[in-house]
Amino acid sequence: MNTFKRKSLAATLSLAVSLGLGSLLSTAVQAVENLEKEDLKFGFIKLTDMAPLAIAYEKGFFEDEGLYVTLEAQANWKVLLDRVIDGELDGAHMLAGQPLGATIGFGTQADVITAFSMDLNGNGITVSNDVWEEMKKHIPLDADGKPQHPISAAALKPVIEQYRAAGKPFNMGMVFPVSTHNYELRYWLAAGGISPGYYAPARGDTSGQINADALLSVTPPPQMPATMEAGTINGYCVGEPWNQQAVFKGIGVPVITDYEIWKNNPEKVFGVSQKWADEYPNTHIAVVKALIRAAAWLDADNNANRAEAVQILSQSTYVGADAEVIANSMTGTFEYEKGDKREVPDFNVFFRYNATYPFYSDAIWYLTQMRRWGQIGTAQPDSWYMDVAKKVYRPDIYAQAAQELIAEGKLSADAFPDFATETGFKAPTNEFIDGVTYDGTQPNAYLQQFAIGLKGDEQL
Repeated sequence: MNTFKRKSLAATLSLAVSLGLGSLLSTAVQAVENLEKEDLKFGFIKLTDMAPLAIAYEKGFFEDEGLYVTLEAQANWKVLLDRVIDGELDGAHMLAGQPLGATIGFGTQADVITAFSMDLNGNGITVSNDVWEEMKKHIPLDADGKPQHPISAAALKPVIEQYRAAGKPFNMGMVFPVSTHNYELRYWLAAGGISPGYYAPARGDTSGQINADALLSVTPPPQMPATMEAGTINGYCVGEPWNQQAVFKGIGVPVITDYEIWKNNPEKVFGVSQKWADEYPNTHIAVVKALIRAAAWLDADNNANRAEAVQILSQSTYVGADAEVIANSMTGTFEYEKGDKREVPDFNVFFRYNATYPFYSDAIWYLTQMRRWGQIGTAQPDSWYMDVAKKVYRPDIYAQAAQELIAEGKLSADAFPDFATETGFKAPTNEFIDGVTYDGTQPNAYLQQFAIGLKGDEQL
Protein backbone atom coordinates (compact mmCIF):
# COMPACT_ATOMS: atom_id res chain seq x y z
CA MET A 1 0.00 0.00 0.00
CA ASN A 2 2.80 2.43 0.87
CA THR A 3 4.59 1.71 -2.40
CA PHE A 4 1.29 2.35 -4.18
CA LYS A 5 0.86 5.66 -2.35
CA ARG A 6 4.42 6.70 -3.16
CA LYS A 7 3.94 5.93 -6.84
CA SER A 8 0.59 7.72 -6.86
CA LEU A 9 2.22 10.80 -5.35
CA ALA A 10 4.97 10.70 -7.94
CA ALA A 11 2.41 10.30 -10.72
CA THR A 12 0.38 13.25 -9.42
CA LEU A 13 3.45 15.46 -9.26
CA SER A 14 4.49 14.34 -12.73
CA LEU A 15 1.07 15.34 -14.05
CA ALA A 16 1.49 18.74 -12.39
CA VAL A 17 4.79 19.20 -14.18
CA SER A 18 3.20 18.25 -17.49
CA LEU A 19 0.61 20.95 -16.87
CA GLY A 20 3.37 23.55 -16.61
CA LEU A 21 3.71 23.97 -12.86
CA GLY A 22 7.47 24.21 -13.11
CA SER A 23 10.75 22.67 -12.19
CA LEU A 24 10.19 22.68 -8.44
CA LEU A 25 7.61 19.93 -8.75
CA SER A 26 9.92 18.03 -11.06
CA THR A 27 12.59 18.20 -8.35
CA ALA A 28 10.08 16.92 -5.80
CA VAL A 29 9.22 13.97 -8.07
CA GLN A 30 12.90 13.16 -8.42
CA ALA A 31 13.39 13.29 -4.65
CA VAL A 32 10.47 10.92 -4.08
CA GLU A 33 11.71 8.53 -6.74
CA ASN A 34 15.24 8.47 -5.33
CA LEU A 35 14.31 7.28 -1.85
CA GLU A 36 16.12 4.10 -0.89
CA LYS A 37 13.54 3.24 1.78
CA GLU A 38 9.97 4.49 2.22
CA ASP A 39 8.54 2.58 5.20
CA LEU A 40 10.22 3.69 8.40
CA LYS A 41 9.80 3.11 12.13
CA PHE A 42 11.00 5.77 14.57
CA GLY A 43 11.19 5.49 18.34
CA PHE A 44 10.57 8.09 21.02
CA ILE A 45 10.16 8.51 24.77
CA LYS A 46 6.94 10.06 26.10
CA LEU A 47 8.15 13.62 26.55
CA THR A 48 6.86 16.84 25.02
CA ASP A 49 10.13 17.40 23.16
CA MET A 50 9.33 14.47 20.86
CA ALA A 51 6.91 16.96 19.26
CA PRO A 52 8.73 17.37 15.91
CA LEU A 53 8.15 13.66 15.20
CA ALA A 54 4.46 13.83 16.10
CA ILE A 55 3.91 17.00 14.08
CA ALA A 56 5.82 15.70 11.04
CA TYR A 57 3.50 12.70 11.13
CA GLU A 58 0.20 14.45 11.91
CA LYS A 59 0.73 17.35 9.49
CA GLY A 60 1.77 15.12 6.60
CA PHE A 61 5.35 16.40 6.32
CA PHE A 62 6.71 12.86 6.21
CA GLU A 63 4.28 11.89 3.44
CA ASP A 64 5.18 15.07 1.51
CA GLU A 65 8.68 13.60 1.31
CA GLY A 66 7.39 10.19 0.18
CA LEU A 67 7.93 8.63 3.61
CA TYR A 68 5.48 6.37 5.43
CA VAL A 69 6.40 6.46 9.07
CA THR A 70 5.35 4.53 12.15
CA LEU A 71 6.07 6.20 15.52
CA GLU A 72 6.54 3.89 18.47
CA ALA A 73 7.01 4.77 22.16
CA GLN A 74 9.95 2.99 23.79
CA ALA A 75 10.28 1.68 27.34
CA ASN A 76 13.44 3.62 28.20
CA TRP A 77 16.48 5.31 26.66
CA LYS A 78 18.66 2.18 26.67
CA VAL A 79 16.08 0.09 24.84
CA LEU A 80 15.60 2.91 22.34
CA LEU A 81 19.32 3.22 21.62
CA ASP A 82 19.81 -0.55 21.34
CA ARG A 83 16.95 -0.84 18.86
CA VAL A 84 18.42 1.91 16.65
CA ILE A 85 21.80 0.22 16.72
CA ASP A 86 20.44 -3.24 15.86
CA GLY A 87 18.19 -1.90 13.10
CA GLU A 88 14.80 -2.55 14.71
CA LEU A 89 14.25 1.21 14.56
CA ASP A 90 15.30 3.37 11.61
CA GLY A 91 15.95 6.31 13.91
CA ALA A 92 14.80 7.90 17.14
CA HIS A 93 14.27 10.89 19.40
CA MET A 94 17.47 10.72 21.46
CA LEU A 95 19.23 12.39 24.33
CA ALA A 96 21.87 14.67 22.84
CA GLY A 97 24.56 12.73 24.68
CA GLN A 98 23.51 9.32 23.37
CA PRO A 99 25.14 9.41 19.91
CA LEU A 100 28.29 10.87 21.52
CA GLY A 101 28.38 8.37 24.38
CA ALA A 102 27.88 5.43 22.02
CA THR A 103 30.56 6.66 19.62
CA ILE A 104 33.22 7.03 22.35
CA GLY A 105 32.16 3.72 23.91
CA PHE A 106 30.69 4.83 27.22
CA GLY A 107 28.17 2.07 27.86
CA THR A 108 27.19 0.80 24.42
CA GLN A 109 29.81 1.03 21.64
CA ALA A 110 28.36 1.94 18.23
CA ASP A 111 28.62 4.60 15.56
CA VAL A 112 25.52 6.79 15.86
CA ILE A 113 25.11 10.20 14.24
CA THR A 114 22.72 13.13 14.25
CA ALA A 115 21.91 15.67 11.55
CA PHE A 116 19.01 17.31 13.41
CA SER A 117 18.73 18.95 16.83
CA MET A 118 15.16 18.57 18.06
CA ASP A 119 14.85 21.45 20.53
CA LEU A 120 16.32 23.84 23.06
CA ASN A 121 15.59 23.92 26.79
CA GLY A 122 12.59 21.95 28.10
CA ASN A 123 13.84 20.47 31.39
CA GLY A 124 13.45 21.32 35.04
CA ILE A 125 14.65 20.25 38.48
CA THR A 126 11.96 19.34 41.01
CA VAL A 127 12.29 18.61 44.74
CA SER A 128 9.84 17.05 47.18
CA ASN A 129 7.61 19.24 49.33
CA ASP A 130 9.66 18.42 52.45
CA VAL A 131 12.91 19.41 50.79
CA TRP A 132 11.34 22.58 49.41
CA GLU A 133 10.16 23.68 52.85
CA GLU A 134 13.74 23.44 54.10
CA MET A 135 15.23 25.08 51.00
CA LYS A 136 12.91 28.09 51.29
CA LYS A 137 14.64 29.09 54.52
CA HIS A 138 17.76 29.87 52.46
CA ILE A 139 16.17 31.59 49.43
CA PRO A 140 15.80 35.39 49.26
CA LEU A 141 12.35 36.73 48.40
CA ASP A 142 11.22 39.31 45.86
CA ALA A 143 9.13 42.28 46.88
CA ASP A 144 5.97 40.27 46.20
CA GLY A 145 7.08 37.64 48.72
CA LYS A 146 7.83 35.00 46.09
CA PRO A 147 11.24 33.27 45.85
CA GLN A 148 13.87 35.01 43.77
CA HIS A 149 14.77 33.12 40.61
CA PRO A 150 16.99 31.56 39.47
CA ILE A 151 17.33 29.50 42.64
CA SER A 152 20.88 28.41 43.43
CA ALA A 153 21.69 24.91 44.63
CA ALA A 154 23.44 26.70 47.50
CA ALA A 155 19.96 26.73 49.07
CA LEU A 156 19.92 22.94 48.87
CA LYS A 157 23.36 22.44 50.42
CA PRO A 158 22.27 22.89 54.07
CA VAL A 159 19.37 20.50 53.45
CA ILE A 160 21.78 17.82 52.22
CA GLU A 161 23.95 18.47 55.27
CA GLN A 162 20.90 17.86 57.48
CA TYR A 163 20.33 14.52 55.77
CA ARG A 164 23.98 13.56 56.24
CA ALA A 165 23.87 14.51 59.92
CA ALA A 166 20.84 12.26 60.33
CA GLY A 167 22.66 9.40 58.58
CA LYS A 168 20.36 9.51 55.54
CA PRO A 169 21.42 9.61 51.87
CA PHE A 170 20.11 12.41 49.66
CA ASN A 171 18.90 10.77 46.44
CA MET A 172 18.04 12.44 43.15
CA GLY A 173 16.81 11.00 39.88
CA MET A 174 17.93 11.69 36.34
CA VAL A 175 16.98 9.86 33.19
CA PHE A 176 20.21 8.33 31.81
CA PRO A 177 23.98 8.56 32.45
CA VAL A 178 24.64 10.51 29.22
CA SER A 179 21.44 12.57 29.38
CA THR A 180 21.25 16.34 29.31
CA HIS A 181 19.37 15.96 32.59
CA ASN A 182 22.33 14.29 34.28
CA TYR A 183 24.73 17.02 33.14
CA GLU A 184 22.34 19.89 33.94
CA LEU A 185 21.59 18.51 37.39
CA ARG A 186 25.31 18.04 38.04
CA TYR A 187 26.08 21.52 36.73
CA TRP A 188 23.46 23.11 39.00
CA LEU A 189 24.56 21.15 42.07
CA ALA A 190 28.27 21.88 41.52
CA ALA A 191 27.56 25.59 40.95
CA GLY A 192 26.02 25.58 44.43
CA GLY A 193 29.00 23.84 46.03
CA ILE A 194 27.50 20.33 46.05
CA SER A 195 29.49 17.42 44.62
CA PRO A 196 27.30 15.22 42.38
CA GLY A 197 29.92 12.44 42.32
CA TYR A 198 32.17 10.87 39.72
CA TYR A 199 32.27 7.93 37.31
CA ALA A 200 35.34 5.69 37.07
CA PRO A 201 34.68 3.22 34.23
CA ALA A 202 38.32 2.07 34.21
CA ARG A 203 37.78 0.88 37.78
CA GLY A 204 34.46 -0.72 36.88
CA ASP A 205 32.45 1.94 38.75
CA THR A 206 29.73 3.41 36.55
CA SER A 207 27.48 4.49 39.43
CA GLY A 208 28.53 8.12 39.14
CA GLN A 209 28.41 8.35 42.94
CA ILE A 210 32.10 8.40 43.93
CA ASN A 211 32.68 11.20 46.50
CA ALA A 212 29.08 12.39 46.04
CA ASP A 213 27.14 14.71 48.36
CA ALA A 214 23.95 13.99 46.41
CA LEU A 215 23.47 10.48 45.01
CA LEU A 216 22.20 10.56 41.42
CA SER A 217 20.62 7.50 39.82
CA VAL A 218 18.53 6.64 36.76
CA THR A 219 14.72 6.80 36.88
CA PRO A 220 12.57 6.62 33.70
CA PRO A 221 10.86 9.99 33.06
CA PRO A 222 7.18 8.95 33.49
CA GLN A 223 8.05 7.29 36.82
CA MET A 224 9.73 10.35 38.34
CA PRO A 225 6.72 11.83 40.21
CA ALA A 226 5.59 8.50 41.70
CA THR A 227 9.14 7.57 42.70
CA MET A 228 9.55 10.88 44.52
CA GLU A 229 6.11 10.60 46.11
CA ALA A 230 7.13 7.19 47.44
CA GLY A 231 10.23 8.74 49.04
CA THR A 232 12.74 6.73 47.00
CA ILE A 233 14.21 9.96 45.61
CA ASN A 234 14.16 13.47 47.09
CA GLY A 235 14.16 15.28 43.77
CA TYR A 236 14.83 14.84 40.07
CA CYS A 237 15.77 16.45 36.77
CA VAL A 238 13.47 15.58 33.87
CA GLY A 239 11.74 16.96 30.80
CA GLU A 240 8.13 17.93 30.58
CA PRO A 241 5.44 17.18 31.46
CA TRP A 242 6.89 15.44 34.53
CA ASN A 243 7.92 18.57 36.47
CA GLN A 244 4.53 20.17 36.00
CA GLN A 245 2.92 16.85 36.91
CA ALA A 246 4.47 17.17 40.38
CA VAL A 247 2.83 20.59 40.76
CA PHE A 248 -0.57 19.33 39.62
CA LYS A 249 -0.36 16.34 41.98
CA GLY A 250 0.83 18.56 44.84
CA ILE A 251 3.83 16.33 45.60
CA GLY A 252 6.76 18.59 44.72
CA VAL A 253 8.07 21.94 43.53
CA PRO A 254 10.14 22.64 40.40
CA VAL A 255 12.91 24.94 41.61
CA ILE A 256 14.70 25.79 38.36
CA THR A 257 14.45 25.23 34.60
CA ASP A 258 17.38 24.33 32.40
CA TYR A 259 16.84 27.65 30.61
CA GLU A 260 18.05 29.24 33.86
CA ILE A 261 20.98 26.82 34.16
CA TRP A 262 22.16 27.35 30.56
CA LYS A 263 20.12 29.71 28.41
CA ASN A 264 18.97 28.06 25.17
CA ASN A 265 20.79 24.81 25.76
CA PRO A 266 20.42 21.97 23.21
CA GLU A 267 18.28 19.13 24.50
CA LYS A 268 17.29 16.21 22.21
CA VAL A 269 18.49 15.11 18.77
CA PHE A 270 17.21 12.78 16.07
CA GLY A 271 19.71 9.92 15.89
CA VAL A 272 20.38 7.17 13.36
CA SER A 273 23.15 4.60 13.10
CA GLN A 274 26.04 5.47 10.80
CA LYS A 275 25.31 2.24 8.93
CA TRP A 276 21.71 3.32 8.31
CA ALA A 277 22.79 6.78 7.15
CA ASP A 278 25.29 5.27 4.72
CA GLU A 279 22.70 2.84 3.33
CA TYR A 280 19.84 5.35 2.97
CA PRO A 281 21.35 8.82 2.33
CA ASN A 282 18.43 10.22 0.31
CA THR A 283 15.91 8.87 2.79
CA HIS A 284 17.90 10.49 5.60
CA ILE A 285 17.75 13.89 3.90
CA ALA A 286 14.00 13.48 3.35
CA VAL A 287 13.51 12.71 7.07
CA VAL A 288 15.49 15.79 8.10
CA LYS A 289 13.45 17.93 5.70
CA ALA A 290 10.19 16.75 7.27
CA LEU A 291 11.50 17.34 10.79
CA ILE A 292 12.72 20.85 9.95
CA ARG A 293 9.25 21.71 8.63
CA ALA A 294 7.65 20.31 11.79
CA ALA A 295 9.94 22.36 14.03
CA ALA A 296 9.19 25.49 12.03
CA TRP A 297 5.45 24.82 12.38
CA LEU A 298 5.80 24.47 16.15
CA ASP A 299 7.41 27.91 16.51
CA ALA A 300 5.55 29.70 13.70
CA ASP A 301 3.77 33.00 14.33
CA ASN A 302 5.02 33.40 17.88
CA ASN A 303 3.98 29.88 18.93
CA ALA A 304 0.47 30.25 17.51
CA ASN A 305 0.29 26.51 16.80
CA ARG A 306 1.21 25.38 20.30
CA ALA A 307 -2.38 24.93 21.52
CA GLU A 308 -3.00 22.49 18.66
CA ALA A 309 0.33 20.80 19.36
CA VAL A 310 -0.70 20.30 23.00
CA GLN A 311 -3.86 18.49 21.94
CA ILE A 312 -1.84 16.25 19.62
CA LEU A 313 0.79 15.46 22.25
CA SER A 314 -1.82 14.68 24.91
CA GLN A 315 -2.96 11.65 22.88
CA SER A 316 -1.96 8.34 24.46
CA THR A 317 -0.03 7.52 21.28
CA TYR A 318 2.45 10.29 22.06
CA VAL A 319 2.91 11.73 25.57
CA GLY A 320 -0.40 10.68 27.07
CA ALA A 321 -0.51 13.31 29.83
CA ASP A 322 -3.41 15.70 30.43
CA ALA A 323 -3.45 18.56 27.93
CA GLU A 324 -3.60 21.03 30.82
CA VAL A 325 -0.34 19.67 32.25
CA ILE A 326 1.42 19.75 28.86
CA ALA A 327 0.13 23.26 28.13
CA ASN A 328 1.63 24.58 31.35
CA SER A 329 5.07 24.66 29.72
CA MET A 330 4.40 24.26 25.98
CA THR A 331 2.47 27.51 25.74
CA GLY A 332 5.13 29.76 27.25
CA THR A 333 4.60 29.58 30.99
CA PHE A 334 6.05 27.49 33.79
CA GLU A 335 4.64 26.88 37.26
CA TYR A 336 7.08 26.59 40.14
CA GLU A 337 5.50 26.49 43.60
CA LYS A 338 1.74 25.96 43.28
CA GLY A 339 0.24 29.23 42.07
CA ASP A 340 3.64 30.73 41.16
CA LYS A 341 3.23 30.62 37.38
CA ARG A 342 5.73 32.74 35.47
CA GLU A 343 6.22 33.68 31.84
CA VAL A 344 8.95 31.55 30.26
CA PRO A 345 8.31 32.02 26.52
CA ASP A 346 11.42 30.07 25.53
CA PHE A 347 10.91 27.11 27.85
CA ASN A 348 10.34 24.99 24.73
CA VAL A 349 12.07 26.15 21.54
CA PHE A 350 11.91 24.00 18.43
CA PHE A 351 13.08 26.21 15.55
CA ARG A 352 14.02 29.77 16.42
CA TYR A 353 17.62 30.58 17.39
CA ASN A 354 18.74 27.94 14.85
CA ALA A 355 17.51 25.29 17.30
CA THR A 356 17.48 22.53 14.67
CA TYR A 357 21.08 23.02 13.51
CA PRO A 358 23.57 20.42 14.86
CA PHE A 359 26.35 22.69 16.14
CA TYR A 360 29.76 21.16 16.82
CA SER A 361 30.04 23.40 19.89
CA ASP A 362 26.95 21.73 21.37
CA ALA A 363 28.52 18.30 20.92
CA ILE A 364 31.76 19.48 22.52
CA TRP A 365 29.93 20.85 25.58
CA TYR A 366 28.48 17.40 26.23
CA LEU A 367 31.91 15.84 25.83
CA THR A 368 33.38 18.32 28.34
CA GLN A 369 30.77 17.23 30.87
CA MET A 370 31.59 13.59 30.24
CA ARG A 371 35.20 14.43 31.00
CA ARG A 372 34.32 16.63 33.99
CA TRP A 373 32.48 13.81 35.74
CA GLY A 374 34.78 10.95 34.79
CA GLN A 375 32.85 9.24 31.99
CA ILE A 376 35.89 10.14 29.88
CA GLY A 377 38.51 8.89 32.32
CA THR A 378 41.69 10.49 30.99
CA ALA A 379 42.73 13.83 29.51
CA GLN A 380 42.15 14.35 25.78
CA PRO A 381 43.56 17.11 23.56
CA ASP A 382 41.25 19.77 22.14
CA SER A 383 41.64 18.16 18.72
CA TRP A 384 40.07 14.93 20.04
CA TYR A 385 36.91 16.79 21.08
CA MET A 386 36.68 18.33 17.61
CA ASP A 387 37.21 14.99 15.85
CA VAL A 388 34.45 13.29 17.85
CA ALA A 389 32.06 16.20 17.29
CA LYS A 390 32.63 16.08 13.53
CA LYS A 391 32.12 12.33 13.43
CA VAL A 392 28.80 12.44 15.27
CA TYR A 393 27.20 15.82 14.44
CA ARG A 394 26.48 16.21 10.72
CA PRO A 395 25.63 19.79 9.71
CA ASP A 396 26.51 18.85 6.11
CA ILE A 397 23.45 16.60 5.91
CA TYR A 398 21.32 19.22 7.63
CA ALA A 399 22.46 21.92 5.17
CA GLN A 400 21.55 19.76 2.17
CA ALA A 401 18.05 19.19 3.58
CA ALA A 402 17.58 22.88 4.38
CA GLN A 403 18.78 23.99 0.96
CA GLU A 404 16.27 21.68 -0.70
CA LEU A 405 13.48 23.20 1.39
CA ILE A 406 14.63 26.68 0.39
CA ALA A 407 14.75 25.71 -3.30
CA GLU A 408 11.25 24.24 -3.04
CA GLY A 409 9.94 27.46 -1.48
CA LYS A 410 8.87 25.73 1.73
CA LEU A 411 11.09 27.84 4.00
CA SER A 412 13.10 30.99 3.45
CA ALA A 413 16.89 31.19 3.51
CA ASP A 414 16.83 33.68 6.39
CA ALA A 415 15.33 30.96 8.62
CA PHE A 416 18.69 29.18 8.59
CA PRO A 417 22.36 29.91 9.26
CA ASP A 418 24.40 31.21 6.32
CA PHE A 419 25.68 27.85 5.15
CA ALA A 420 28.50 29.48 3.17
CA THR A 421 30.07 30.94 6.32
CA GLU A 422 28.74 28.82 9.20
CA THR A 423 31.57 27.17 11.18
CA GLY A 424 29.43 25.01 13.47
CA PHE A 425 30.56 26.94 16.54
CA LYS A 426 28.32 29.28 18.46
CA ALA A 427 29.92 32.42 19.88
CA PRO A 428 31.38 32.03 23.39
CA THR A 429 28.68 32.49 26.04
CA ASN A 430 28.54 33.05 29.79
CA GLU A 431 24.77 32.59 30.03
CA PHE A 432 25.12 29.87 32.66
CA ILE A 433 23.90 30.00 36.24
CA ASP A 434 27.49 30.38 37.49
CA GLY A 435 28.57 32.89 34.82
CA VAL A 436 31.40 30.68 33.54
CA THR A 437 32.20 31.35 29.87
CA TYR A 438 32.00 28.44 27.43
CA ASP A 439 34.02 28.55 24.21
CA GLY A 440 33.57 25.35 22.22
CA THR A 441 36.94 25.78 20.52
CA GLN A 442 38.75 25.58 23.90
CA PRO A 443 37.33 22.57 25.77
CA ASN A 444 40.28 21.99 28.11
CA ALA A 445 40.55 25.66 29.05
CA TYR A 446 36.81 25.59 29.78
CA LEU A 447 37.19 22.66 32.18
CA GLN A 448 39.97 24.44 34.07
CA GLN A 449 37.47 27.06 35.27
CA PHE A 450 35.50 24.71 37.55
CA ALA A 451 36.26 24.18 41.24
CA ILE A 452 34.36 20.88 41.24
CA GLY A 453 35.11 18.39 38.46
CA LEU A 454 38.04 16.66 36.74
CA LYS A 455 40.39 18.75 34.64
CA GLY A 456 43.81 18.51 33.05
CA ASP A 457 45.46 15.16 33.75
CA GLU A 458 43.29 14.37 36.78
CA GLN A 459 41.79 10.91 36.92
CA LEU A 460 40.18 8.63 39.47
